[in-house]
Amino acid sequence: MIPAGVSIEEIFLLAAALFVVLAIVMFYRAVAGPTTQDRLLAVNVLGTNTVVILALLAAGLDEPWFLDIALIYALLNFLMAVAISKFTVERGGVL
Repeated sequence: MIPAGVSIEEIFLLAAALFVVLAIVMFYRAVAGPTTQDRLLAVNVLGTNTVVILALLAAGLDEPWFLDIALIYALLNFLMAVAISKFTVERGGVL
């Protein structure tokens, strides 16, 4: 139930702000991760967080073109994950 005086757009923007905070934590893990697997997973989560943030901004600001950018970013994030996985396996390591 939404509290009185709070619009759904404000809730979407608050959720986007919380995902930005989570992205900052993941950025720390991507930089300071003790293993390569931690860094790869953190970068993948950062990409997914970016897609979610863009979708929440699209809903909160009523700007549908943010969804177009989110979709393109999701496709690029998927291609990056496949490319990194292929590179890692070809080097002889397994994620």
